[in-house]
Amino acid sequence: MGALSLAALNLAAAERPNIVFILADDLGYGDLASYGRPDIRTPRLDRLAREGAKLTAHYANGPECTPTRAALLTGRYQQWVGGLECAIGTGNVGRYDDALRLSNAHELGLPAEEQTLPKLVRKAGYRTGIIGKWHLGFDPKFAPHLQGFDYTFYCAGGEMDYFHYLDPAAYYNLFQDGNPISRDGYFTDLVAEEAMDFLEREKGGPFFLYLPYTVPHAPYQGPGDRLPNPLPLDSRLWKQSQAPPAVYIAMIEHLDESVGRVLDKIEALGLADNTVVIFTSDNGGTKSARNAPFRGIKGGTFEGGIRVPAMVRWPGVIAPGTVSGQVSATFDFSASIARLAGASPSPEKPFEGVDIIDHLAAGKPDFARTLFWRKPRGQTLWKGMREGSLKFVSETNGAETNEYLFDLAADPSEKTDLRGDRPGELARLRGLYEEWEEEVRRNRRGKP
Repeated sequence: MGALSLAALNLAAAERPNIVFILADDLGYGDLASYGRPDIRTPRLDRLAREGAKLTAHYANGPECTPTRAALLTGRYQQWVGGLECAIGTGNVGRYDDALRLSNAHELGLPAEEQTLPKLVRKAGYRTGIIGKWHLGFDPKFAPHLQGFDYTFYCAGGEMDYFHYLDPAAYYNLFQDGNPISRDGYFTDLVAEEAMDFLEREKGGPFFLYLPYTVPHAPYQGPGDRLPNPLPLDSRLWKQSQAPPAVYIAMIEHLDESVGRVLDKIEALGLADNTVVIFTSDNGGTKSARNAPFRGIKGGTFEGGIRVPAMVRWPGVIAPGTVSGQVSATFDFSASIARLAGASPSPEKPFEGVDIIDHLAAGKPDFARTLFWRKPRGQTLWKGMREGSLKFVSETNGAETNEYLFDLAADPSEKTDLRGDRPGELARLRGLYEEWEEEVRRNRRGKP
């Protein structure tokens, strides 16, 4: 029997696997050894990639934290929800028109009545947990225990002192079920410890565990950098693009160790063969990261801001050593998780991704995708669209707009702008983007 037929049989036979979704924060495409970084040791994540599939053309749904998380949990473009196209600022600050209006009305966040992936899989019989970073609303009515998670342990906002759990505005930022809690330790270690406890409790399965780490997001503090008092608010360690290189490396290497502890627990409990493990990042890296070989950083829609590492392990279903160039995005994993759990989104709010795990498991040929990005912030608006190998990028800053056209098949680093040579293609992609933008933002919350 051929390998493809065997994989298909294994996929059909697998029933309701456990699912662990691990999300790094601001990890650049080239920040892991398995993605080409020579000065960082990430043996556990590299092994995870070898034991399953490594994706080389995977995108975050947004170039910042909040948007991608919204797309993951809703399975749809974040633009449908409104207010979540840009990272929510510390203290519940809205950073563009819709978000400002919603923030002023105390409505900035993922609404509790929204259809979410954890609600759907819980209804299908899964136990659900989030351990890590939320960043989808500061007000208690947006807390994750109201979004379909049975167990919650999280920081509400986008960044916090890794040891004292204060954010850059000196607000306490560690919660469970909407209430502040007291802990002691490096947050990356707390995530691993809480995850292992969750796995022990829920080993009878099936379960969906969402582990959104804060690494390597600022403040830049390695596991040995504890201070007796919280990090001063004026410390340069809060500045996202000014990481001391040695600290940045230590944070990622400790993330690797933390993920390894979780994987070891899965193995020790005898769950590895029936547990799907997914790892990726919420957006590209900052200037402190290595996004090579791509152009751009977090916040923009050049490849470096949105293309991220991703890997999936499912023993007996996804062949070890698989390397896939299939174009994919965060909400493709949402579609896969829903299918694996036997969950069905509402016909009124169908998931918009493709089932990427089925694609990998069945060894299907790669196919062209059309994907969109939109990220406003202040007076700046980034747009992006990929159709096949063509990529449209637009950056508006105040009254000035710059547009670009690239062929990623020939120019993955986006060095050669083709807008002058192929104006018809630029106009066509711009038109398709504008149609999408009008559709997804027509009924958004906060629309004036």
